[in-house]
Amino acid sequence: MSDIEMNGVDLNEVLLAVEKAAPVDAVEAVTRSVGVNLGALWVSFLVADMSGRALVRLVHVPIGDMPDGRRQDQDLAVVLPFDGGPQEQALRTQQVLVEHAGDHHVVRAPVTQRGEAIGLLEIAVPAAPTDAVAQQVSRAAHTLAFVVIANRRHTDLFEWGQRTTAFTLAAEIQRRLLPSSFTCEADSFTLAGWLEPAASIGGDTFDYSLARDLLHLSITDAVGHGVHSALTATLCVGGLRNARRSGGTLLEQAQAAHEALVANAAAGSPFATGLLGRLDLSTGILAVVNAGHPAPLLVRDRAVQPVVLPINRPFGVRPAAPYRAAEVELQAGDRFVLLTDGMLERGAAALDLPARLLHLSALHPREVVRLLGDLVLEVAGPVLPDDACLLVLDWHGGHGDTRRTAAGADHHRASKSLPPIASRR
Repeated sequence: MSDIEMNGVDLNEVLLAVEKAAPVDAVEAVTRSVGVNLGALWVSFLVADMSGRALVRLVHVPIGDMPDGRRQDQDLAVVLPFDGGPQEQALRTQQVLVEHAGDHHVVRAPVTQRGEAIGLLEIAVPAAPTDAVAQQVSRAAHTLAFVVIANRRHTDLFEWGQRTTAFTLAAEIQRRLLPSSFTCEADSFTLAGWLEPAASIGGDTFDYSLARDLLHLSITDAVGHGVHSALTATLCVGGLRNARRSGGTLLEQAQAAHEALVANAAAGSPFATGLLGRLDLSTGILAVVNAGHPAPLLVRDRAVQPVVLPINRPFGVRPAAPYRAAEVELQAGDRFVLLTDGMLERGAAALDLPARLLHLSALHPREVVRLLGDLVLEVAGPVLPDDACLLVLDWHGGHGDTRRTAAGADHHRASKSLPPIASRR
């Protein structure tokens, strides 16, 4: 008997069930198979809400009486806000948690791939689960992560489920400019990005791409608000990505973004500020171009300092001298923070960002960006006058070493636990 079969999941059967099912039914096909194999009472899949503050139950097998929720065609989305309870703890700490619930037990396993917390798998079993059963649920959840990633390319179901607030046209455009995953774990680094949009959309974006020995990073802020700002951001990000994917150097990427805005300038001469980075994963040397953007922050040895960089003109502003780059030599244990002015100005100025970064230093970047987003809304919201955007990079060193991971997450880097909601502020 194969190792996969011994652990309760026959991968061939799972893949066959997924291929037979329509994309909207793929997750239910997997969860039903898992539930039957484990003799479960029911199985649920909960997807992480886009706000980062809730889970949304999209699949419940067998389908029984469900609470009222949002419907689209035959699909029902039930929003479960985070309250510090076991669902949130399982997702944030990336641990399998078991809860005794009357005459049964609920096993909760994070659905994760390379640190991206996609959601949660819940399985109700009639008896207290053994460690072997918990491990089976964990492996099934990891398999489910790949099923979701593969099938969300073909349907709006998962995107619809994740949206608990309506999107404007500008927000829809801006959303498409962000990377598919807001989190990435590798052996030498961990990163996570976040965007708290303004009511009128301020054109902020972040992006990253991992090559064999390089990590590309960017954060940009297009001038203005609404659709015009989103379109300016589209030109800027499109220029950066096109140059990057063509093998362009960091300076060539900056020049490409500038030229994209200049060549397509409409009335009002749109421009954008930005920080571009290219990290050599073998040395820890980060080359950075600052195009009129707020300075990044470096958290090192329990201190937070702005990184002084030569400041170039924003993208799209003429006449532009050749862009200049500077280098930052990262040390193992450093945290490098890129941010937009929405994290620093107007009401957000009341947030003591250096102090908060130190307070959250033990948390995974995924939790850091979400909690800082909460804090910005608290001091400057509930409706932000400008987008607030973050990209947090933890540098570990050791490029090429074997990554210690289980079920899609490195548990040695995960947040150990989350404090009660009141004490997080």
